This record gives sequence, structure tokens and C-alpha cells, in this order.
Amino acid sequence: MVHIPETQISTKAPTITAGERERILGEKDRVARLSRIRQFVFGSLDGLLVPLGVVSGVAGGTGNTKAVIIAGLAEAFAGALSMGAGEFLAGRAEAQVQLAEVEDELRQIRANPQSEMRELIVLLEDEGVLPADAQAIAERLARNPQSYEKTIIEKELGLEVAPDTVRVIDGLIMGFSYMAASIVPLIAYFFLPINEAFVTSMGLTFVVLIGIGLVRGKLARLNLLKSALEVIVVGVISGFGGYFLGVWIPKLVGY
Repeated sequence: MVHIPETQISTKAPTITAGERERILGEKDRVARLSRIRQFVFGSLDGLLVPLGVVSGVAGGTGNTKAVIIAGLAEAFAGALSMGAGEFLAGRAEAQVQLAEVEDELRQIRANPQSEMRELIVLLEDEGVLPADAQAIAERLARNPQSYEKTIIEKELGLEVAPDTVRVIDGLIMGFSYMAASIVPLIAYFFLPINEAFVTSMGLTFVVLIGIGLVRGKLARLNLLKSALEVIVVGVISGFGGYFLGVWIPKLVGY
């Protein structure tokens, strides 16, 4: 926690320009957009690694280019639809649970105002606010019901007052990321003999994994090399795992 000396805190209301106000109010949306890196990374990684495992396994198990392409395309479309729909439904379910909790908390605030104020005071004290100051802050906030309710919900539940229950964009990002990434391990099989295509598919996937790791590291402000290596390790294990399973499983079952 950053401690700001009292001597640095001015009691005079600062002058805020229209541009500054717009920037301040837009910070939440900016962070929300960056937070969609989860859907991008999740969709892209699955879109690379699952089809890579499928096409590598089929290539190693059958040696048939057409079988590889058919299996890869089927998995790409099915996977993109499944991932997109799954993200939408999972996000919606999560938001609906959160909304139910928020509505229950709002009922408690209105039914037991004194009890909820005591809870807010305890939460403020837990953050290091002096007891007298915590009570004064809670009483001041109570004069504005909207801010008061929002503060209690955010501090007690860690939730927004009105969580978004229709997360279409999250589902679309997940689905399109998966579909775009799934083209990478498959595309070489359209143009090259199966043995060359296998090596090229691995190489292209490796390059794109590096790119995803760098984007992830850049957006999350991580060490770029470490971020790229983490993604590469997962990708290499998945790719070779799929290949060897495709080779050995048919042999184990007698094909």
C-alpha cells in the first residue's frame, strides 16, 4: 500500500479540466478492454495447441494428408463454436451469480442500515483508516445512497453494482481467436507433403507461440522473454504429446 504523507494532501478542491474528467471516467473501460487478454490468450493458445495435437496425431497415425485436413478443419470449426459459446455462457452464469449476490446485499442495506454501516466501518478500518475517520467517511457516504451502496458492495463483496450479464464480445473474442489460431498448424498440409508439412506446422506454431507470449507479456507488463518461454513450453509439450499419442495409440489398439 502506498502511503501519502498528510503534508502532500491538499484540502483545497482541485480544478479538473474536461479532458482530465473524460480520462478519469474512461480508465475503467480501458482496463476492461485490456482484461480481455484472457479471452485472447486462452482462445489463441487452445486454437494453436488443440488443432496442433489433432493434426500431428492424425499425421503420425495415418500418414494421410486428406485425413489430416478433414480432422483439422472439423476440430477448428467445432472448437471455435464450443469455445465461443462456452465463454459466453460461463461469463453470463458468473455475472448472474454476482448479480444475485448484489441484489441480496442491496436488500440487506435497506433492511438493516445500521448493521451495514457498522460493516462498512469495519471494512474501512481493515484498510488502515482510523476508527473515527472510518465512521465519518461512512456517515458522509450514507448521505448519497448510490455511492454508499456502491462502496459497500465493492468493499464487502468485491463486485460491481451492475455486472454485465450479456458478454457477447468476450465470446466472440474467444471464438475468433481460436479460429484464427487454428489455421496456423493446419495450413502447411494444404501445400506440402505430409512429412514436410508436419515440420512446417510445428515451426509456424512455434513462431506464433512466441508472438502470443510477447503480446501477453507486453499487455500484462511481464518480462517478455519469460512470458514467451512459458507459452512455448506449453506449446511444445502439447504438440509432441499429440503426435506421439497419434503414433502409439493406433499401435496399442492393433491398427
